[in-house]
Amino acid sequence: MWKPSACILCECNCGIEILVGEDGRSFDKIRGDKLHPASAGYTCNKALRLDLHQNGDTGRITRPLRRLPDGGFEEIDWDTAISEIAARLGEVRDTFGGETIFYYGGGGQGNHLGGAYSPATLAAFGAKYRSSALAQEKTGEFWVSARMLGNMTRADFEHCEVALFVGKNPYQSHGFPRARSVLKEIGKDPARSLVVIDPVRTETAELADFHLQVRPGTDLYLLTALAAVLVQEDLVAADWLAAHADGLDAVTAVLRQVPVAEYCSVADVEETLVRAVAARIAAADSVAVFEDLGVQMNRDSTLVSYVEKLVWLLTGNFGKRGAQYVPSSLVPIGRDRGHAGDEGPRSPVEGPRSPVAGARIITGLVPCNVIAEEILTDHPARYRAMLVESANPAHSLADSARMREALAALELVVVIDIAMTETARLADYVLPAPTQFEKFEATFFNFDFPRNVFHLRHPVVTAPDGVLPEPEIHARLVEASGALTEADYAPLRAAAAEGRVQFAQAFLGLLADPAKRRFASVLLYRTLGPTLPHDASAAAVLWMAAHECARKNPSGVEKAGYGTGLEAGERLFAAIVDGAHGVHITDDEYDVSWGRISGERVNLDVPELLAAVAALGERPVPHQDPDWPFVLSAGERRAFTANTIMRDPSWRRRDQEGRLRMSVADATRLGVTTGDRVRLTTRRGSAEVSVDTTDTMRVGHISLPNGLGLTVNERTGVAPNELTSAEDRDEWAGTPWHKHVPARLERLTTA
Repeated sequence: MWKPSACILCECNCGIEILVGEDGRSFDKIRGDKLHPASAGYTCNKALRLDLHQNGDTGRITRPLRRLPDGGFEEIDWDTAISEIAARLGEVRDTFGGETIFYYGGGGQGNHLGGAYSPATLAAFGAKYRSSALAQEKTGEFWVSARMLGNMTRADFEHCEVALFVGKNPYQSHGFPRARSVLKEIGKDPARSLVVIDPVRTETAELADFHLQVRPGTDLYLLTALAAVLVQEDLVAADWLAAHADGLDAVTAVLRQVPVAEYCSVADVEETLVRAVAARIAAADSVAVFEDLGVQMNRDSTLVSYVEKLVWLLTGNFGKRGAQYVPSSLVPIGRDRGHAGDEGPRSPVEGPRSPVAGARIITGLVPCNVIAEEILTDHPARYRAMLVESANPAHSLADSARMREALAALELVVVIDIAMTETARLADYVLPAPTQFEKFEATFFNFDFPRNVFHLRHPVVTAPDGVLPEPEIHARLVEASGALTEADYAPLRAAAAEGRVQFAQAFLGLLADPAKRRFASVLLYRTLGPTLPHDASAAAVLWMAAHECARKNPSGVEKAGYGTGLEAGERLFAAIVDGAHGVHITDDEYDVSWGRISGERVNLDVPELLAAVAALGERPVPHQDPDWPFVLSAGERRAFTANTIMRDPSWRRRDQEGRLRMSVADATRLGVTTGDRVRLTTRRGSAEVSVDTTDTMRVGHISLPNGLGLTVNERTGVAPNELTSAEDRDEWAGTPWHKHVPARLERLTTA
């Protein structure tokens, strides 16, 4: 029978329907779900082979594993695993302090629900520091957004007049609903324009009216020139800025001094093209902008985020149809409370730092590029244990060799996952979880606007014996620590038996105790969870989130049909639990974004960032190092790549080995053609790889796909992070330079 679910391969989580085979396991067919309120039947090619995630050759594990002295593993029962892990975590806490227990992960893309229970486990053992893939990608932008607006923003591409993509190829990486359809709609409409800033002529650039094919790593020069043209040619929205913005004089004083022609030359983009793009943006009624990993994992990423936002703020593209907005949220992601919240975005408060490297912690996340540095030291505050959940840092973080060394140096490594990943192979204990199609699951990347969507996905197939869902694992670890007992659950269970109103009163009373508040998720799971329909205990944590959403977004929740007051939160929660196809959680007016930013005004002047932009002309002009004549983009999204959750290489219909893309001119000079082998060398390592020659790449620019180099039965393709360095990172946010790795190539002779 057909069952609703969602694709798990990018943040959009498009609704799909799965025809489950007679064996109750196989996915006989997959199609878009027309009842999904965001994707409405749309899906790209990637989702249609998700049977290989569920039933492919993935290295699936279904029993808890404990490392043996010889490096192998043995199966153990759950009681033994939980008791031993709790004891060893407790020993680390008691010996070195709970803050030396580090947490990484919490799920990615569509796998966030289980991670919502992890804070209870961390509280039980006194853990303080954590990180995730967001700290590889988005924290620089989060930090900038906090300083400028006090909140994160997204963009309304469906209704915009001009769409601008910076280091983003949404034709392959998506990022907003119905991405390919929307791109084609913009491309076909003569009244609308598509602008792409990217060194590669991507599928999105092929559709664009303006492609600014920037020299790799010089995006800051190009965007600064673009912003400067807006100021120097008086193309800014002066009246709008006077009404809504602070800091304009400081910003314009800097941008009026920018040598536009010189910066365009550095970026190797025609000045006339930059000026034409500035004029088109300024003339548009609405502009939607999306920056992504092409710049966020590149040189000057935080400064690029700042200047990118200046471009759309200087032209008044916020808080209106077709422009930037602040979405509602069920579980907030991307707010940097180190510079927002009570202090506001202009606060001079520096915010927390990591204990060893002193790296800036943004949105509670330690930069990924300093994790190994925080371990491989004799510093007394170094991390001693690591809990990894639904993540693979031994493969996905920069400098895999050093990350493996760091994991080996820890007192304890515990991995919660579905498969024997590269990180799991290095763990002391591996705890098996259900796949995303065997449990209740959800994404917290809920950014749709004006009608926001949340989709609690119901199980499609039954989980095998021997695995436990993440909420159950966390609950057992908390209980094994002694932090919660039946005495804590009994009053709440009794209240839940009387009704939801009585439960709410009892639960809110318990939250008044700070010591118990830290365990709210597990308390909900153990008490409210068993009362929920569809055996949806894992969704219990969403009860609190639904009420918070209704409290923070009363008009949007009411317009979405849930009423007002306390009943609105209950109705919203009930709709989420019952809505197997997904539900609208809010229905906002376009100007609601103003109420979601600090002081209802935007802040253009971020002093330390503006000073760095002003000093850009004093920096040495980027030049090609003859010893490293190529710039490697280590991890490109292609037609059949997504992330490391897809472990069966047969998922990729094309290019299963993951070829190195390079320009025809470079290939000719090197004496190679498509299919030939080369040795790729960086400062950190080398690998042999086949070549794919193309006219879409700039001379001197090469790329490897993401999601390869995984080992199931054997390794397939090149693991990009065997070639990257943790030292190459952004000075502000610590995000990696995966898209700008100096490299050289050597043609391999054939026998």
